[in-house]
Amino acid sequence: QVQVVQSGGGSVHSGGSLRLSCVASGYTYSTYSMGWFRQAPGKEREEVAAIDSDGTTRYADSVKGRFTISRDNAKNTLYLQMNSLKPEDTAMYHCAAVPSEYYNTGWHDWAMFGYWGQGTQVTVSS
Repeated sequence: QVQVVQSGGGSVHSGGSLRLSCVASGYTYSTYSMGWFRQAPGKEREEVAAIDSDGTTRYADSVKGRFTISRDNAKNTLYLQMNSLKPEDTAMYHCAAVPSEYYNTGWHDWAMFGYWGQGTQVTVSS
């Protein structure tokens, strides 16, 4: 019943921008925390950014000042605006939603109790 569908991504040169979107349905979106995670081959999955049910946000140090996470509750949509992209941002990006009680847990709990999008590849060339 719950669906989380991503769009966006693609290939850009260093310094370029991309916007990822994530549309959720089948649950009460406004009571969930949302986040973006990424993983490159040979590297650990990491949380890129997250936003809780009241709009509070957090970012990985590596993307702070370049990426912006936002949500539009009326449209049940999550966004990740990525500016000043670097080759090290190249990865598969997934969005996820969890009940807000899990906002302050690690990604393992998000994986256990949340709903995940299908993934979108972002490739940044030098």
